[in-house]
Amino acid sequence: MTIIQEDIARAGVVGAGGAGFPTHVKLSGKADTVVLNAAECEPLLHKDKELIRNDANKIVEGLARAVALVGAKEAVIGIKEKYKDVVDAMQRALPGYMRVAPLPDVYPSGDEFILVYLTLGRVIAPGAIPLSVGAVVMNVETAFNVANVGETPVVDKFVSIAGAVANPSTVRVPLGTTLAEALQLAGGATIPNPAYVVGGAMMGRLVDDLAMPITKTTGGLIVLPSDHFIVQRKSWDWNKTMRVGRAACDQCSRCTELCPRYMLGHPIEPHRAMRSLGFNSSREADVAGTQFCSECNLCSYCSCPEGLDPRGVNHQNKARILAEKKRWTNPPFHPERADLLLAFRKTPTKRLMQRIGLDSFVNKGPLLTKSYQPKKVVLPLRQHIGAPCAPIVQKGDSVGRGQPIAIRPVADGKPALGADLHASIDGVVEEVAPDAITIVAR
Repeated sequence: MTIIQEDIARAGVVGAGGAGFPTHVKLSGKADTVVLNAAECEPLLHKDKELIRNDANKIVEGLARAVALVGAKEAVIGIKEKYKDVVDAMQRALPGYMRVAPLPDVYPSGDEFILVYLTLGRVIAPGAIPLSVGAVVMNVETAFNVANVGETPVVDKFVSIAGAVANPSTVRVPLGTTLAEALQLAGGATIPNPAYVVGGAMMGRLVDDLAMPITKTTGGLIVLPSDHFIVQRKSWDWNKTMRVGRAACDQCSRCTELCPRYMLGHPIEPHRAMRSLGFNSSREADVAGTQFCSECNLCSYCSCPEGLDPRGVNHQNKARILAEKKRWTNPPFHPERADLLLAFRKTPTKRLMQRIGLDSFVNKGPLLTKSYQPKKVVLPLRQHIGAPCAPIVQKGDSVGRGQPIAIRPVADGKPALGADLHASIDGVVEEVAPDAITIVAR
């Protein structure tokens, strides 16, 4: 079946991780290569590998559709070479214009700038996107959803449940299912008074409300002791980051030397951002490059020998710079650093897990095949970058799974940036709130 970009938008497909960039927009450009991001470099997360193990042919089908839409000549699949069974599953499913690019077991190999360099040898300039070097990057679950366009819109989400749980697993649940329900599918927490991280341990966020709904971008739920290093570090506020950094940073520059984006030649130097905490006279010069920080947290969780938070400083300055519209439009760029430095300064995932205290947890997450039917789902109207969807249902309406319930609003005669939203269960609309639609199962 041939599809067009508008079919993808109507099916509700967005990036299945990160900020949820609408996939139909990403596939509207022209590129010579589509890169499938199967690196899954965040510790303890396994949903992408499980999707490939479960249905490699479906992933390849979605990838082929992406190749056709952008007019690419080939597709390259970046998978960590240590997962030999996953690599073999993909190899068996690939047509001649697709190939696997084995990746080292390092963090953050799933960062799309790093991934494009590791798979294609191309370096993306600071502030640019992969399309600037002829590439489009999509992740595994997004490819899975693109393959389903024309049959099933995005109504389910695959989520890794990991850490201190009875049965670390990958679960498939309808959108709008609560985090608490997903956790119970993995047997629940095995420790008293646990803390919860949504997303990855490195780039995810702490949450204290498991009644939150799972959305199109939810990738993982990690259960940790409340006194765990990750929990404590994610609990730091700006005042603590600033106070401790100002007192203890000795300008060793380890944060910069091991920064993945710095090694790609970008003008991001975390140690200079730390310097700005104590020397305001050089502040603007020291923080300008923070707008190119990927916020991978490697500097804060692994590189700094003093246990400081350069990422937090970068984040604060980055937010201020962007709010003040001081974006650096022509920054210095030294792409030769990639060949000179990156090959010799990778951070092994095993060492990272030891460093941040995750090596004691089971590092597997098999896909649970049993389907789950929640009694109620809450579907936020914004599960993507762009404008929230506009509801097209009312309280009391009966809806079927896969039925459109909210669509992209129209501005100046064109649909706004976003993707449509669909009912994830059969049921009755209980509430249409300004930010979400609630459906109760029949």
